[in-house]
Amino acid sequence: MIKFGKVLTAMVTPFNQNLQVNYQAAQELALKLVESGSDGVVVAGTTGESPTLSKQEKLGLCKAVVEAVGGKGTVIAGTGSYDTAESIELTKEAERTGVDGVMLVAPYYNKPPQEGLYQHFRAIAGETSLPVILYNIPGRTSVNISVDTIVRLSAIDNIVAVKEASGNLGQVSEIYEKVPKEFLIYSGDDALTLPVMSLGGVGVISVASHIVGRKIQDMIAAFCRGDLITAEKINIEIAPLVRSLFLTTNPIMVKTACNLLGFKVGGLRLPLVEASQTETKVMEEALKRIGLL
Repeated sequence: MIKFGKVLTAMVTPFNQNLQVNYQAAQELALKLVESGSDGVVVAGTTGESPTLSKQEKLGLCKAVVEAVGGKGTVIAGTGSYDTAESIELTKEAERTGVDGVMLVAPYYNKPPQEGLYQHFRAIAGETSLPVILYNIPGRTSVNISVDTIVRLSAIDNIVAVKEASGNLGQVSEIYEKVPKEFLIYSGDDALTLPVMSLGGVGVISVASHIVGRKIQDMIAAFCRGDLITAEKINIEIAPLVRSLFLTTNPIMVKTACNLLGFKVGGLRLPLVEASQTETKVMEEALKRIGLL
């Protein structure tokens, strides 16, 4: 069975004051994350502002992060897009940087039917030897990867996992019922990590782990050993922070939190904008409540 780990951080992309990718800061952040609760990181994903990164920037991030954490944590590259040919090319080049796997988001905007989704993912997986994580987030892509399509895709040798951010726990339960037992289900929503775990999930691809990675790791460990009281206690403790992280479009608030805590990740590229004063105050209060500020 592929072992990516239980807590993977969907990592922000640090920028300098000119909004250029700060590769050194990315290395430092990735190393900090794997030393503070994360089993690995996902680079150039949605939280990493992938829609505004060039192919060269994405590959540069992959290379830099592999150099920083190679052997200490898993590095997954976000290489999916709405263009199958472009996704294949990026996946091939990312493989050469030494990443441990790729994550492929469902094609957005062009809204393919289920057969189109199947053919898209199958085509990309067929051009790489890396393990593939599917990413289902219909709130951003406007298309849901159905249970039947995920089951079909799970029969492909190197499609080994799904990041489920549909918010549909019934779908998560049905996926677990129908896919091979070695197929991994990750929560793609920090607020639903425990419910997804209870339905057969193995962990979370998290935003909150930038801030409370160790607590999330402890929560999952408690759940896995059957200590539900401890798991629930940690979940309740971090819930206000999780809510504040999604007060507006991700990754606005997590970048705000990182900067408040002294992890200088810079600003955001348009069309994303900085948190408002009100939003920043909410984040400050959430960090104070959990004892981090």
